[in-house]
Amino acid sequence: MTTKRILVPLATGFEEIEAITIIDVMRRAGFEVVTASLGDKEVKGAHDVVVQADTQLASVDAGSFDAIVLPGGLPGSEYLREHEGLQEALTAAAARGAITGAICAAPWAMEPSGVTQGKRVTSHPAFAEKMVGVDYVEEPVAVDGNVFTSRGVGTALSFSLDLVARMGSEEQANDMAKAMVFNR
Repeated sequence: MTTKRILVPLATGFEEIEAITIIDVMRRAGFEVVTASLGDKEVKGAHDVVVQADTQLASVDAGSFDAIVLPGGLPGSEYLREHEGLQEALTAAAARGAITGAICAAPWAMEPSGVTQGKRVTSHPAFAEKMVGVDYVEEPVAVDGNVFTSRGVGTALSFSLDLVARMGSEEQANDMAKAMVFNR
């Protein structure tokens, strides 16, 4: 069995808790996680936490990943939404059956790629009215096929464990939740 690969794009103003939770949980699950900045490898989050990305998005073969998962935050989600290369990568990922995921404001950032069109999605409540062409739900995590979305910082662990359940197994996600003292 090959190791699952997850791409986590980071833009200035990303939500730190969401990004780190996704990265940490996926790495604990034994998946290869690559963080890729839209610009400089040092990326400052929405709350001034600086993270060193593994690489830059421009130097990544996005087609080699099993999932592309976007953390939210502002203005990070705006930059993700405007990044043409990322939007192309999301469209291509969906076309080949890879998972596309986003949390908080980032489901809105996936909109230009078309991957959320007609899908059951959620987001941070402040972005509910910006989500067009979707079946919007107010649930902690919404899954529609290979599109995973979630609401925000408070749902980051559930979101990440749901991704582990899909990419690994339900048993693995439950074992991880138990080890983290998290009721799943």
